[in-house]
Amino acid sequence: MHDHQPERSERLTGESRPIADRNPRSCDTGQGKVQVVKDSQAELETLLREEQELQFPRFTHEIALALGLSFVEVAGAEQLPIAIDISRSGQQLFHCALPGSTPDNDAWIQRKVRVVMRFHHSSYYVGQRCLAQGSTFEEKSRLDRDLYAASGGGFPLIVSGVGVVGCVAISGLPQAEDHALVVRVLRRFLVGLGSQ
Repeated sequence: MHDHQPERSERLTGESRPIADRNPRSCDTGQGKVQVVKDSQAELETLLREEQELQFPRFTHEIALALGLSFVEVAGAEQLPIAIDISRSGQQLFHCALPGSTPDNDAWIQRKVRVVMRFHHSSYYVGQRCLAQGSTFEEKSRLDRDLYAASGGGFPLIVSGVGVVGCVAISGLPQAEDHALVVRVLRRFLVGLGSQ
């Protein structure tokens, strides 16, 4: 059994190496330890800045729908095979599976959402923080890997002055691309929301 369940892109390419082995800033030392070079701290700071920047003035059902449709528009235009999920206070407000996505993407989303809601940070940040500390999320958290995945694509929905109220999560691309897409769409959406 592999230490890590592959995302869709890994299944298609047959790649089943642990995430740490695919990260160009880390390597397996042969003793199960992960070494990360010094730019990992800068990356963690960037990930935290994204969370500070990408905050909502409020988060309603209507905003969830508009945000979900923004993801559908971007992913559709780029023909990305992703599933998208938006929840607030434990209630799913939006879900869409685009062509090429599979039920496995829904399972990945649930696992990423659990990480975001437990740690109040993006799932990518949580995973990268563990790597920067010389460990893996599975080793450090001791949480059930069938229920939690610190892979990129889950992002906290933060209301300014309130805190984390929910999560947006996508699955279907390699983890860094999942994270980058969430940040790109949130950034564009919040600019438009601010002009309303």
